[in-house]
Amino acid sequence: MRKIALIAFLLMHLNSFSQELFVFTEPASNMPAKSLGFRDMNGFFLEKDGKLNYHNMPELMWGINKKWMVHAQGFISNRQDGGFETEGGSVYAKYRFFSNDALKKHFRMALYGRYSFNKADIHQQEIETMGHNSGHSFNKADIHQQEIETMGHNSGYEAGFIATQLLHKVAISSSISYERALDNQPNYKFPSTESNSAMNYTLSAGKLMLPKVYTSYKQVNMNLMLEFIGQRLNDNQKSFLDIAPSLQFIFNSQARVDIGYRRQLYSTMERTAPNGMVLKFEYLLFNVFK
Repeated sequence: MRKIALIAFLLMHLNSFSQELFVFTEPASNMPAKSLGFRDMNGFFLEKDGKLNYHNMPELMWGINKKWMVHAQGFISNRQDGGFETEGGSVYAKYRFFSNDALKKHFRMALYGRYSFNKADIHQQEIETMGHNSGHSFNKADIHQQEIETMGHNSGYEAGFIATQLLHKVAISSSISYERALDNQPNYKFPSTESNSAMNYTLSAGKLMLPKVYTSYKQVNMNLMLEFIGQRLNDNQKSFLDIAPSLQFIFNSQARVDIGYRRQLYSTMERTAPNGMVLKFEYLLFNVFK
């Protein structure tokens, strides 16, 4: 009887949530209560000078109850002199305050917050500018990245709102947030000439492609997703918009593999490495905490 109840729970979990586990954004739904999750995100982004920018972000996730979940995440990258170095980390919390659930559909809303600390240098790139006295002479200048990103780049905090609608096999989610960059410790000051705050906005859509019919919780799920990620700086009104298609596979209702590609559609701000691939691995342990 206990085994049947577990299978029923997992089938319900798959049918309700699998197509709203987005790759680049978080939905309003939480992970199962009393569960523990492990996630590892690998980002491969190409800088404008041709250097491959690699970020590894291991993450521990805890589903406290149906309303609260928390994450603790580390930041590792190869930017410092070409070697791997731990640059910082973050704490993330989400509170689901509204749920309207029905058969094969639901609408949910949540609030979230993130605090990050980072000891890496403020990202910048070197460019050549035309000299004033000669059309053939060039000066070199460092341009700071104007994009604010507290998940791996800037110390700071973010607070926002998420709404997610599930309709059978399709999920649509959107978020808006305020993000503030602080100085990177111990000696990297945020440039006083740049905007240190921004509004972020996202729109995500996902569809369950496989299986066509559920017969077992051990079936592999395949989700196809498309996400739009944007930011607008508060002080100078510069902005960008990215598009991010992705594929997601869920195995045995517990293991998850995400493959995504993020590409800039337009930008009026400086960004050192806007385009690249993301590869994520995740594993859930149910009912860890009694």
